Amino acid sequence: MAREIPDLQAVVRTGTGKGAARQARREGYVPGIVYGDGKEPVAINLNYHYLLKRLKQGRFLQTLFNLKVEGQPDQHVICRGVQRDVVKDLPTHVDFMRIHDESRINLFIHVDFVNADKAPGLKRGGTLTVIRHEVELEVQAGDIPDHITVDLEGRQIGDVIHIEDIALPKGAKPTVARNFAVANIAAPSGLAASTEEEAEA
Repeated sequence: MAREIPDLQAVVRTGTGKGAARQARREGYVPGIVYGDGKEPVAINLNYHYLLKRLKQGRFLQTLFNLKVEGQPDQHVICRGVQRDVVKDLPTHVDFMRIHDESRINLFIHVDFVNADKAPGLKRGGTLTVIRHEVELEVQAGDIPDHITVDLEGRQIGDVIHIEDIALPKGAKPTVARNFAVANIAAPSGLAASTEEEAEA
């Protein structure tokens, strides 16, 4: 399922440099910049509380936004960096890059696990150990998946789920060439201990 593209509200920042950025922060804004796509960079301001709310929702760096700036056409952007205050850990500056729908970009996509109730290994007391809660994929900007799905049906204790075992959305591919592990079903501690004792004997 393609991820819905949320709106992000901003206003043009008049003036550039540290002085204008400090003034923006005093007025309750977080300064930012929009660049890329062969166009001139545009300095913007985002409402501090509005941005903080967005950041707390999570996946801010993995989300394609529809940037709405008064007096300018909407444009799709992705955040390429959030600078934070070293003491308070609060945002002080944001960088956005313009993106075409046809552009291919690298994003971390959330991994969803389904059918745990149909996994014999989990029914026997095994534990699902998630190695990667998110997987970096190269995707098309206009069709960013909301998540990828791992089907646990039929999985046994000791099974390892690799990236090649997962059906990826059309057009998406891992950024890492090797067949890395995403999760495994580990034996319950009692069973693992008895297996080790048998091996020693």
